[in-house]
Amino acid sequence: MRSRWWAAPVLAAAVIGLAACGSSSPSSSSAPAGSGSTASGSQIKTASTSVGTILENSSGHAIYWFAIDTPTKSNCTGSCVTYWPPVKGPVSAASGVSLQGTFGTITRADGTTQATYMGHPLYTYVADSAGQVGGNGKNLSGGFWWAMTPSGSKPSASTSTGGGYGY
Repeated sequence: MRSRWWAAPVLAAAVIGLAACGSSSPSSSSAPAGSGSTASGSQIKTASTSVGTILENSSGHAIYWFAIDTPTKSNCTGSCVTYWPPVKGPVSAASGVSLQGTFGTITRADGTTQATYMGHPLYTYVADSAGQVGGNGKNLSGGFWWAMTPSGSKPSASTSTGGGYGY
């Protein structure tokens, strides 16, 4: 009989990964993506990448959404936020950037305000450097992660499959 020594560590990693997906309390608001200034001053712009046109923060880091989130709740809590830091809100489109969707915010379980775009809570990925989209299509913390596109859908160049808001 072959040894199954690896089963316990794999099971433990799966439990830890699922435990990282906690809950948050909902609160939402929205404003047209291309309008107004924000209290935080965070500006979102677009960038052409290997997976298509995506949104990025003012530092050039890709912005992501998590397929198992809802428009009013982030399911990335606990150790998940170590790797996928929430984009603090509110945010707005950078000067000269025209986006079809709306930005908004939710209140996370820890009481902080997280930015949303087209109903998706927004994140960055710690393993990315400016201009990278290494988190796109990753299946981590119980669901898929996608680079945020101006249309709010998965990037057209994505090779992985997954769900989230019907995508």
